[in-house]
Amino acid sequence: MEASRQKTLADTVAEIEVDLRQLADPERAAGAKAYLKSDLEFFGNAIPDLRRQVRDWSKAHSDLDRSGLTRLCRALWKRRSHELRAFAIELLRSRRGLLESGDIALLRWMLERSNSWAYVDAIAVHLVGPMVEEHPGLSKDLDQWSKDGDFWLRRSAILALLLPLRRGSGDWNRFARYADEMLEDKEFFIRKAIGWALRQHSRVDPDAVRDFVEQHQDDLSGLSVREATKYL
Repeated sequence: MEASRQKTLADTVAEIEVDLRQLADPERAAGAKAYLKSDLEFFGNAIPDLRRQVRDWSKAHSDLDRSGLTRLCRALWKRRSHELRAFAIELLRSRRGLLESGDIALLRWMLERSNSWAYVDAIAVHLVGPMVEEHPGLSKDLDQWSKDGDFWLRRSAILALLLPLRRGSGDWNRFARYADEMLEDKEFFIRKAIGWALRQHSRVDPDAVRDFVEQHQDDLSGLSVREATKYL
């Protein structure tokens, strides 16, 4: 039974790959690979084409349940292909309603194996963030991530708060605490994330952002300040 299941899963991944390769563009692939400085394989699919492939596949497999979704996305993520990983992210976004709070473990597993902002940002902003909003108890996971030795997880803890902060309904105090803890972080992607979150929140609460920048002007990196004050 298990062997048959694995074979079916492998066949599904292979079919998805065939469909994506039909729209391959070697020139685009080379450019994307160089831009992301990645050692993965790239087919060169345009994002609109890939998203259309996800929509078509999802429509043809409307009976896909949570177990099938998570198993398939793990299988796609294990392949060293940019497009297959992107397919997994877009599929999870399109079927996000199937996910449960326990699936935060899957998202962390993916984040830990991303090694690129291209995947981390999409997962943190569009999957982790909404999941934490729906299940507030998962905030404790973000608290742990914010102190993790993996800077991609630290970045994810910040970016998971981004959409609510942009709407003006986010957990500003939690973000401020994370940012305080990371003020001395030398990692570019952390400094960028702090500034990005501040910039987005400045659209709805410029005074809070201005006060934060003024209070931490001696510790905030120049990058964070430039990002934070772009709209002030």
